[in-house]
Amino acid sequence: MQTLTRQIEKELKVIGRFTEVWCSGHHHGGRQPVTVPGGTVTLQLCPDCAEFFAYAVQKRHTCPLEPEKPSCKKCPVHCYAPPQRAKVRQIMAWSGRRMILRGRLDYLWKYLF
Repeated sequence: MQTLTRQIEKELKVIGRFTEVWCSGHHHGGRQPVTVPGGTVTLQLCPDCAEFFAYAVQKRHTCPLEPEKPSCKKCPVHCYAPPQRAKVRQIMAWSGRRMILRGRLDYLWKYLF
């Protein structure tokens, strides 16, 4: 596995937080701690969400456009399989609204751009 750059760590924290908000809103109980690669953030996720997050981490590590990577929304190469791509859209839309309502305007910037 490659070493983590600041950009990769930041993107993994963002998708991790979005997944954690989704999980807390949709799955009640059975959550366990999951550490974001880099070891700076620990998330509380159910097994299904932990599996999705592990998939997202693996896909982020294997991104073919690493040096000049655009945001995933604007990327010409889609790394996620269609079911996971639909799920990440659902997670980002649902969680993004809740995070904005909680006052996380930094995520608003990532959500829109």
